[in-house]
Amino acid sequence: MLSHREYPFAGIVGQENMKLALILNVINPSISGVLIRGEKGTGKSTAVRALADILPEIEMAHGCPLNLPPEGQHECCGICPNTRCREAGSRGEREKTLKKVPVQELPVGSTEDRVAGSLDIEQALKTGEKRFEPGILAAAHRGILYVDEVNLLDDHIVDILLDSAAMGKNTVEREGISFSHPARFVLVGTMNPEEGELRPQLLDRFGLCVQVEGIQSPKERVEVMQRRAEFDQDPEAFWQSWQDSTRSLQAAIGQGKAQYSKVTVDDEILLAIAELCIAMGVDGHRADIVTLKAAKTLCAYEGRDRVTRRDVDRAAEMVLPHRLRRQPFEEIISGSQMRKVADECN
Repeated sequence: MLSHREYPFAGIVGQENMKLALILNVINPSISGVLIRGEKGTGKSTAVRALADILPEIEMAHGCPLNLPPEGQHECCGICPNTRCREAGSRGEREKTLKKVPVQELPVGSTEDRVAGSLDIEQALKTGEKRFEPGILAAAHRGILYVDEVNLLDDHIVDILLDSAAMGKNTVEREGISFSHPARFVLVGTMNPEEGELRPQLLDRFGLCVQVEGIQSPKERVEVMQRRAEFDQDPEAFWQSWQDSTRSLQAAIGQGKAQYSKVTVDDEILLAIAELCIAMGVDGHRADIVTLKAAKTLCAYEGRDRVTRRDVDRAAEMVLPHRLRRQPFEEIISGSQMRKVADECN
């Protein structure tokens, strides 16, 4: 019997805000990702790697390095490095395959070519044909892009990631030659604030931000130890023991995706979002838009069709804290602290 290497998402103890933020992004990737901030050893990486196991497999063209669906001829197929896949696509004969949702990790020392991909300039100059070598963004298409220690990445690389996440495509330009391919993914960044912060301009580009801390309940900490020991001893048996919870979670995520387009938002809710963002003093309009998306997604995830003020308040706890104006060296407030500030503003 094959063993699952990843710890089951449903078996993670506590850290409810972190798990909710990840689930909301899976249901609605247009929320634009989540930044998970917290001390080491709090389950950040475990949660991200386990996320793919609760998502349905995706259908794609066999051997496609860009994770494209098998149907149709895509604009970027013309310079795909997989000649066999390219030729099969031109004949409409691509072989279909089911694949687990990819979780692509980005190493801290990654270069721009490694992240965005590169064009074979020599080939283009000699033959006039473009050839593209896919990068990490191509491998993450239709999946999850996980960036650990995102605060230690070069700002230029972070800009590339955030631009691609926002636009849903990646564009590579070299020596007057350009090429674009789809790059739609759930962006998840994790960081330990003790190692340095992100610039406010980059913080604002993450849709949601959650703080994670070590669990302070002795009973729950014992539960963490016991579950981990059971998983290490027999991963497959432990996985099977969480199958019912995993299926329930999968059903709720599927329901959320189907329900989202049916969710309605009254004018008074839109006004409440606007007033809250003004009261909190956030810059621009991104916070308003993401709060609306997150509130609608939360409503859909819970199987309802009308956004309430409670949805707005819960969404705001993940959308606003990292967007509040701060003095130099001042820490980002937690969701619970943000709630107290919002209550004072109301």
